[in-house]
Amino acid sequence: MANSLEINRKTASSHGIDDGQAQRFKRLAWPHLDSLLRTAKYLTRHQQEAEDVVQEAMLKAMKAIDSFEDGTNAKAWLMTILRRTYIDRLRASRSRVHEVRLDACDPVESGSETATPGELDDRWENPQKMLDQFENRDMIEALTTLPDDICWTLLLVDVEQLDYAGAAKVLDVPVGTVKSRAHRGRGMLRDRLFTTAQQRGWVEEAKA
Repeated sequence: MANSLEINRKTASSHGIDDGQAQRFKRLAWPHLDSLLRTAKYLTRHQQEAEDVVQEAMLKAMKAIDSFEDGTNAKAWLMTILRRTYIDRLRASRSRVHEVRLDACDPVESGSETATPGELDDRWENPQKMLDQFENRDMIEALTTLPDDICWTLLLVDVEQLDYAGAAKVLDVPVGTVKSRAHRGRGMLRDRLFTTAQQRGWVEEAKA
């Protein structure tokens, strides 16, 4: 991946980027390449597609390098570009039937899978032991079945460890909205994993 995205003089000049801009881009962007790839893989669940999305996002970032303000959060800036690139590709391919929303969370739509996120929490007798049984792919599968706004929030805050302000900048929503989505999303994720545990016979079905 690094080789396919390596910014050399020919690549930079073909996009109107001089050596100074190319070096600044590499200094700011390269430390976050693994995070971008990890996030893209969570979203696409396909290695090649993830690399394609990141490559497109990195090229956009390189061309926009002069817009980055020194002293601000480079990772949040790159994640913003990655998110917009991913959404643009979804819209272009029409690979989803439902609309990809950029605005604030709609409580009715996002709550369709569970009326009260976290409602199963009191049935987790040993939460950590239960969670330890799940493989990473189980977590990824559960995460990517959540509504888009919730999925993005948990990816940024819990997976990539952006603070609430950084995540709010990426998602273009107030910090309070990020906090609300993170709280709601964690409950939804726990409920989804608990349901999976029931299906696998790790916990008993609730008695009527």
